Amino acid sequence: MTSADPILTIIMVSYNTRDLTLTAIRTCLETTRQTSFRLVVLDNASSDGSADAIAEAFAHEDRVELIRSDENLGFAKANNVVAAQVDTEFLLLLNPDTECHAGAVDNLVGFARETPQAGIWGGRTVFADGSLNIASCWNRITPWSMLCRAIRLDALFRGSEFFNPEAIGGWKRDSVREVDIVVGCFLLIQRELWQRLGGFDLKYFMYGEEADLCLRAAQMGYRPMITRSGSV
Repeated sequence: MTSADPILTIIMVSYNTRDLTLTAIRTCLETTRQTSFRLVVLDNASSDGSADAIAEAFAHEDRVELIRSDENLGFAKANNVVAAQVDTEFLLLLNPDTECHAGAVDNLVGFARETPQAGIWGGRTVFADGSLNIASCWNRITPWSMLCRAIRLDALFRGSEFFNPEAIGGWKRDSVREVDIVVGCFLLIQRELWQRLGGFDLKYFMYGEEADLCLRAAQMGYRPMITRSGSV
C-alpha cells in the first residue's frame, strides 16, 4: 500500500453469506495494491457462523475489522453505522458476494481522482462466467420508463435506450458515462458528500437506498459516473 494512513474505508455488510464473504474479503485484499484502505465488515447477526469465520480467517490482517451486530440492521442502517465511525477520504460499499478483479478498487479510486465532479462512482459488474451483469447502474424511473415497462416495450426492445431507458438499453458498461444511479454493490463516494447527504435514508431497509442517495447527490449538482476500469 502507498501509505500507512488509509484514504479509503471499504464497507461490507454480511448476512448469512459466510463462504461468499470470505472470498469477497480475500479477493479485495489480494487485488488492491495501490490504495491504502481498511475493510470493515458488519455482520448482521448471521446464523451461519459468518462472524466467527471472518474473525478466524483474518485474525492477523490489520486492514480487516469485524463488527458483530446483535440484530439484523438491514443494508442502509448497517452502512450508516460503519460510515459514522470513519474519517477516510472515500467510502466504498462492496457486496459480500463480489469478487474483485485485478485493480478493481485501485482503478475506481483513480477514476474518482480524475472526475471529482461525479461525487459517486461505480464500475462494471460481471457474472461468474465473465458475462456482463448490467445491474451496476441504472437510470431513474420516469413516466416514460414506467409506460415502457407496463406495455413491455422494454422487454421487446432491450437494446434500445429509448424503449428501455432504466436499463440504458444496449450499453455494455464498457465506457465512461454519467448515470442516474450507481448500485450499492460497488459504490464509491466521497465521505464528505456522504456526510452532507446524511448517508442512506433509513426508511429503506434494503433496496432503493442507493437510488435515493444518488438522486439526492444529483440535486446538489453531482453527476454519478461509471467506468469500465473497475470490475467485480
